[in-house]
Amino acid sequence: MRLVSSVVMAAILAGGCAPADQRAANPGNAIDPPAANRAQPGWDLEASGEGSALVFGQGGSPVLRLFCPAAANRLVVTVAAFRAIASEERLSLGSGETVVALVADPAADAQRGGVSGAGAVPADLKGLVAGPVSASYGAQVSGPHPMPPAELSRQFVTACFRGAEAAGIAASKPTPSTNPCLVQDGELLRVSPLRAIGTEPFWGARVEGRCVIYSTPEDQQGTRVWTRFNTGPAGGIWTGTLRGRRFVLVTQPKIDCSDGMSDRRYPIDVQLTVDGEERRGCAEPL
Repeated sequence: MRLVSSVVMAAILAGGCAPADQRAANPGNAIDPPAANRAQPGWDLEASGEGSALVFGQGGSPVLRLFCPAAANRLVVTVAAFRAIASEERLSLGSGETVVALVADPAADAQRGGVSGAGAVPADLKGLVAGPVSASYGAQVSGPHPMPPAELSRQFVTACFRGAEAAGIAASKPTPSTNPCLVQDGELLRVSPLRAIGTEPFWGARVEGRCVIYSTPEDQQGTRVWTRFNTGPAGGIWTGTLRGRRFVLVTQPKIDCSDGMSDRRYPIDVQLTVDGEERRGCAEPL
């Protein structure tokens, strides 16, 4: 999803937020249901095991549908009256100055038709349903539709954020196919991979998660050291055992770390305890 500033997106939705007399002067840009379907318009909340939907309908037919799938960080907006435009990649949804741009899918829903736009659940989803709601796609505009009832909006927003939270928790859990180096205490490690180098004596290390591949001129292929990762005062600490002796690699930021062999500078300083010795080096992200 691409978020667009309120100023730019307000201009995109200007047709949808204009007064009724102005929109009537531009019938080619306004998408309204047929007269036969204008009876008893209103909002409804649909909830099931698949997710929650806030739907504006007229005459029993859905006009605008906002849907959050269960256990997913995803918002899908479908406008039944919109016609697909091959070159248009954005569908916008807004209320007042609160606007979000979604990635358009001209294929929409096989059951509902129209055009859909999807993206992550917006941080200000509450603001998107706190007033009259409009949607735009190219020159086509749907709305502004009446503000959804406060209780329906509250339930919908709560369900969407609950789904996004559940998706975040699920994403932090390893799966059977997850690299074991990236798992510690049953959780995924969010550690950036590093390449470290040291001289006098020469040594090297490649860090991936909690695994450190330690190499020397005598062991150029390297030996994997299974460590425990902890966050240090300014960087990371990897603690393990190599050949029965303590192995500790500590990093911290340093703008001009030198490998002592060239003019190259590295952004990370490294302190290494191995084979009973203290060694120094530099590192960079892979």
